[in-house]
Amino acid sequence: MDHIRISNYNEFVDVLLKAGVSMGGGNNEGIFSVIPWGWNDKPPYDTPVKWHTGDPETDPWEWRMRVLDERRDISYAKVFFKKSGYITKDWAPFFIAIRRGNRCFEEDYENGVISNYAKRIYEVIQENNTLPLHAIKQLAGFGKEDKSQFDRALVELQMNLFLTMCGRQQKVSRKGEEYGWSSTVFCTTEDFWGEEVFEKAAGMKESEAIEELTRHILSLNPIAKPNKIKKFIKG
Repeated sequence: MDHIRISNYNEFVDVLLKAGVSMGGGNNEGIFSVIPWGWNDKPPYDTPVKWHTGDPETDPWEWRMRVLDERRDISYAKVFFKKSGYITKDWAPFFIAIRRGNRCFEEDYENGVISNYAKRIYEVIQENNTLPLHAIKQLAGFGKEDKSQFDRALVELQMNLFLTMCGRQQKVSRKGEEYGWSSTVFCTTEDFWGEEVFEKAAGMKESEAIEELTRHILSLNPIAKPNKIKKFIKG
């Protein structure tokens, strides 16, 4: 998709829906990013879009949560190269068919695909439907000393498409007052996407999904390398 020019949030969403997938940050990782410049880089074209200004119309950092607050046809999570990225509803079934197939969480856990740390996280979210990050740590029994294990397990669950981000929430004091920074909220991918997406995924063969996604990625970036495409698709 050459000559993309983004000047506001609505244009970003329009391009993202057409692209279907995108890295979340300015580094396209050899695949594709709707916003192709990073925090400290100068945009390649004239645009009011700038990182970390706090403006919901022109700050890509704000867009990632705005998308989750306002839509359910675009997901945002750590799904590519263990980094953040976007997937639209049209393309979600392809990734699910490849990374999960028709397997349930318990099957992947029993087969050693999912760690015990990830199981603890998944089960408390499944029990509560949605949970902010600080509550997940508390309910799943993770202390400060478990930070690295917790972080790895949370990325593991996102990469395997069992969990996804679904918004943000501030902490609330005992007096009922909000305080501190907003905390990312997570839910299962089933709750986020709904039955339709998983039914489509169940009807796909993994090989056909890989072939279709590969063709689509090359339409976004004709010079993407095969090994990068494979890793982007399979996780």
